[in-house]
Amino acid sequence: MDNTTYVALSRQLVLRRELDVTANNIANMNTTGYKFEQLLVSPERGRPTFNDPIKTAAHFAFDKGIGRDFSQGTFLQTGNPYDLAIDGEGAFFVVNGANGNLYTRDGAFTVNNEGVLTTQNGLVVQGDGGGEIRLNPQYGEPTISPDGIVSQRAEDGAVRVGKIGVVRFGNLADLEKRGDNLFAATTNVPPVPATDARVRQGLLEASNVNAIAEITKLVEINRAYASVSKIIEQNQELNRTAVERLGRSA
Repeated sequence: MDNTTYVALSRQLVLRRELDVTANNIANMNTTGYKFEQLLVSPERGRPTFNDPIKTAAHFAFDKGIGRDFSQGTFLQTGNPYDLAIDGEGAFFVVNGANGNLYTRDGAFTVNNEGVLTTQNGLVVQGDGGGEIRLNPQYGEPTISPDGIVSQRAEDGAVRVGKIGVVRFGNLADLEKRGDNLFAATTNVPPVPATDARVRQGLLEASNVNAIAEITKLVEINRAYASVSKIIEQNQELNRTAVERLGRSA
């Protein structure tokens, strides 16, 4: 294959990956706390496809990975006392994963049979200091202050139950997606308490995906893929015609 075909095929591979990422954004546009993703693409200078000094090197489309936009989404009021939103970009709730701490912006929490605050998938939400937050069912629904303090109303007054752990990473690139809207740290650098972030009870953070922009992008990707396919077909036809003419000349 010549340079044109190689370049076109590399572009098609990137477009297919970009299509997957865009489709995933659209699928999660209503997912609580979901963060917009985009494919990082750059040209990769390659060698000529033939060992011929006349042939010039080509630039190939290269997929460098996925970038995430951690900007804050809008808040949706639910009135559920166990729904929490973080008012502050780059801050996360901490939950207990099977192999260590995990981090999320999805504050749609609940309480298990033991009265422990958990995610919808049953992962324990960490309080300040790493402990669990256990509620007393006799005291009713909790009240959670903006600084994350969880309290319940007892007969003799308010009782502090714990404090929601909210942390921040110095470099968000240290976070790796683990599914179910969860992230894991890829380095040994520990997060620090997000003292400037505020916890909002009865609210959830919406996805920061721009649905209209992503649907428009989906159409553009499909058109680009079709155009590249046409280029490959035309190049193959040119090669076929050239071979036929050389055969007739011989």
